[in-house]
Amino acid sequence: MPPRATMCIMHIDSPDTPGGTASAAPRTDAPLLAVVVLCLGGLAAAMTQTMVIPIQSELPRLLSTSASNAGWVVTVTLLAAAVTMPVAGRLGDLFGKQRVLVASASILAVGSAVAATSDSLAPMLSGRVLQGMGMGFIPVGISIIRDICPPRLAGTSVAAMSATLGVGGAIGLPLSAWVVQSGNWHALFWIATGLAVAIAVATWFAVPHVAPATSGRLDLLGAGLLAVALVSFLVGVSKAAQWGWGDPRTLGAIALGLVVGLVWGAYELRHDEPLVDLRTSARPTVLLTNLAAVAIGFGMMAQSIVVPQLLQLPGATGYGLGQSILAAGLWMAPAGLMMMVFAPVSSQLIRRAGARTTLVLGAAVLGTGYLVALALMGAPWQLLVASCVTSAGVGIGYAAMPTLILDAVPPREAGAAVGLNALMRSLGTTLAAAVMATLLSSSTQALGPVQVPTQGAFQLCFVIGAAAAFVGMLIALAAPRTVAPAAAPRQADAVAAQAD
Repeated sequence: MPPRATMCIMHIDSPDTPGGTASAAPRTDAPLLAVVVLCLGGLAAAMTQTMVIPIQSELPRLLSTSASNAGWVVTVTLLAAAVTMPVAGRLGDLFGKQRVLVASASILAVGSAVAATSDSLAPMLSGRVLQGMGMGFIPVGISIIRDICPPRLAGTSVAAMSATLGVGGAIGLPLSAWVVQSGNWHALFWIATGLAVAIAVATWFAVPHVAPATSGRLDLLGAGLLAVALVSFLVGVSKAAQWGWGDPRTLGAIALGLVVGLVWGAYELRHDEPLVDLRTSARPTVLLTNLAAVAIGFGMMAQSIVVPQLLQLPGATGYGLGQSILAAGLWMAPAGLMMMVFAPVSSQLIRRAGARTTLVLGAAVLGTGYLVALALMGAPWQLLVASCVTSAGVGIGYAAMPTLILDAVPPREAGAAVGLNALMRSLGTTLAAAVMATLLSSSTQALGPVQVPTQGAFQLCFVIGAAAAFVGMLIALAAPRTVAPAAAPRQADAVAAQAD
């Protein structure tokens, strides 16, 4: 019997796999260590999305620029992440997922170092773009887990890795606030640099290389068209609150994005080796899961935007809770951890009830959390409870989505398909940021020389967040039912145990 470190589990590919030949998925002798490294990498990448929020109001002074220009420090990271995730997934399918993971962590390290040495806008934006590109680590990390983990660990590991999208952002807020209040703001990016370097090295040694499931070349024109479509659309959406939804710049950017997106779709359907196989993506399970991802991503981000503002508003408003930036982040941190806590729970739900039912339940819990927030918004601990409920729903839903995707696509498209699903979540979060900002700025009252959102505006945000979650639930209900009996994983575990 060969040693575990070199053991391979053989499987026959589906008819969609080129050649229909047998392929081998190497299993590491330390799958738990590999998963821990992957999850830490996901956390490090996701933290970049929120790490500058505590210093956002200070960025014009720190970078010697205008407030509108400083806003791009947040926006460009979201844009780069949205473009990179499906591309990174496809690169993983073509050239090996571990190599793409190491490259993503390295890009994150370089971007963080560039930002750490920046005192002006242009280099900061360059660094933030590279940090956003590091988000490609997450979908590729999700797609490699089934290749390197035994069946008994795969479900929980996918759930935990998927949860890092939300956990990293939640942890990033209090951590960044504490670092900023304790020292130089550049330390934020130096910490990110050191963490990314450590992740790149650990990934190289702890995560095994898996031979690509397919061969071919990257669809460069398709990637370019997708980048133009996404950047244009997301710029229009993300700047809508600032420019106005009826502003020609907003409408023009959104329209250009939609038109180029249609051109990209037509091109991909005619391409022999598309960046994203739209025919596979049009399968009911994949399509409806991706649509649900938009709604659930919307629900996740709505909480992240609304609750901190309500916590930090002065008590003089009659409904603000008067918390500092650091205190608000600490009140939010348990909600992020709740997503990780629910990873094993989600895995058991998927094994016993199926991924579709788990996704429905997650969306329902998310919507219920917003209703709890609507009723309980008079004290920090009440918002903590509501945030924990919503985050539990996000954790359950985020765990189910990649499972549904991976079960519905051939192995050679796993990375690209998970990347597209991550992109759809990102679209949801961007839409939520724009909609919540518009709602909060459309109904204000005077507080001294400044205008602040009214209590009704916050309540409306909670209602919209609940509505988005329940829409996601209905979409998930429309997906074809999948059955995941508990016996199958146990049989697979038994086979793996015998091989050991």
